[in-house]
Amino acid sequence: MSRVTARRRMRRITPGADIQRPDTLAVEEPLEIRVGGQSLTVTMRTPGNDIDLVHGFLLSEGIIGSAEDIVAARYCAGTDEQGRNTYNVLDLTLRTPVPVRTRSFLTTGACGLCGKTALDEVRTRTRFPLSPGGPAVDTSVLAAMPDRLRDRQSVFDATGGLHAAGLFTPGGRPLAVREDIGRHNAVDKVIGWALRETRVPARDLVLIVSGRASFELVQKAVMAGIPMLGAVSAPSSLAVDLAVDAGLTLVGFLRGDTMNIYSAPERINSDPEASLLA
Repeated sequence: MSRVTARRRMRRITPGADIQRPDTLAVEEPLEIRVGGQSLTVTMRTPGNDIDLVHGFLLSEGIIGSAEDIVAARYCAGTDEQGRNTYNVLDLTLRTPVPVRTRSFLTTGACGLCGKTALDEVRTRTRFPLSPGGPAVDTSVLAAMPDRLRDRQSVFDATGGLHAAGLFTPGGRPLAVREDIGRHNAVDKVIGWALRETRVPARDLVLIVSGRASFELVQKAVMAGIPMLGAVSAPSSLAVDLAVDAGLTLVGFLRGDTMNIYSAPERINSDPEASLLA
């Protein structure tokens, strides 16, 4: 399998030095996803957990609803200059074939379509609509989740250049953490893990991301039936609109002991006596 880090020469200038040395970088390579031999999409990703990624991606796009919908997944032959397999083409066989060339994907925050159209599409396409209630999470437990996510970012420690996503129990126990050059890929990877572990709809889990909360990330959470999304940085306006519309609890600026709750606050419990582990 391809490496997740690579070494490149660079020149580092500081007030006291000017040196040239190798630097460790996160690998970014294309992954072509094929269905039945036909190209579906290409995403730039950090190699690793590709099977989880495609499961999460296809669930997010409404193409599959369970892991059993994928009969087989195999890497196609593809080599680099040294003749090594790049593992950058993954061909899937679905239990029920789909018309790949005419497939219409869910809109993203960069698509340019109006917010109402995007919200309606997610509402009508999700197989796991959120219902009122669900897990109650104590603020002290929620506040600790970003640090627990960060503790498991081994590739970020080496490169400083990856996003992370993690699925947690309401008591704060991390179940799956994935890293990727793309925040949407990191989320697809943890959702794919949950799908393969038969934990979708993930109505008892919390999704934490290391960056901002875009419409696309909220959409992925809604499609997987995840009731709560916490982000270290800011949400977008359309992300908040979708969270309100879907009944998802969206928390932004989750840093230290502060947080902003933008929707469905009833799932947040401010009990300071909370235990940190489920």
